[in-house]
Amino acid sequence: MSRFRKPRASIFIWLFILIFLFIIITFPRWITVFYPQPHKDLIFSSAYEYQIDPYLIFSIIRAESKFQTTAESPVGAKGLMQIMPDTALWIAEQRGVEDFQIDELHKPEINIDFGCWYLASLKKEFDGQLPIVIAAYNAGRGKVVNWIEVGQWDGTEDNVEQIPFSETRKYVKNVLKNYQAYHAIYNS
Repeated sequence: MSRFRKPRASIFIWLFILIFLFIIITFPRWITVFYPQPHKDLIFSSAYEYQIDPYLIFSIIRAESKFQTTAESPVGAKGLMQIMPDTALWIAEQRGVEDFQIDELHKPEINIDFGCWYLASLKKEFDGQLPIVIAAYNAGRGKVVNWIEVGQWDGTEDNVEQIPFSETRKYVKNVLKNYQAYHAIYNS
């Protein structure tokens, strides 16, 4: 009986070694499946225009919609970067975009452009402090300013656990994790 187990065990060991070698040799190509770059040209173009790190945009889109252009949240956020209709109308007004329609948020070129413009405005308001910018993108700038003013959160990555909204706390951690991964994979 044990004579038959040795060859089977040997096959499993060699199979394990081959899979392990495949993973090592093909790294980081295989991990791009989990951190894709759809709409790369649009994202890099908008990132350049608004001086935002393109890997931050990929990280936010991955967290917000998993790159689904038709994504719509239960509260009405739409498209790749999950922009709320009121925020989109405000962005259109600020930028002088005429005839903007809410359904256009499902078009990648509109959604990415509006999302990047909004991120740039948050980056400017919060002096580029990434955890605060990400939290404000999720919860709104007013809430984040209030959290910092009353001392609920100091705005640092080290104290993300202080963010009073669990959804925003998880969101900031998720986006920062994605951001590190995108840089490790594509910017090394």
